[in-house]
Amino acid sequence: MNGHKLPTWREMHMDTSPAVEELQFAFYRKAPAWKKWQLVNDLNDTAYTLMLSGLRRRHPHATSQELRRYLAEAILGSLLAERVYGPYLNTQKDSLNG
Repeated sequence: MNGHKLPTWREMHMDTSPAVEELQFAFYRKAPAWKKWQLVNDLNDTAYTLMLSGLRRRHPHATSQELRRYLAEAILGSLLAERVYGPYLNTQKDSLNG
């Protein structure tokens, strides 16, 4: 570890009152497994959408195929993305550097 103390739960959730937090935990305890999986899936969809939006902003002229490749690299890392999807096309390399 780098010597930095990780924040406590309370430090990370200072904007949530303890009463509301207790309601949230009660919901999570009582919710069926399918509902919890649905919430996780919704969060993943949101993260995917936000990542894609950021990539579109950084690469406004990229094709859908190029955006998918950028997304794969953001999610998988460059080595695994290249193994799975192959190397960037020349146009993609140029747009990454510029």
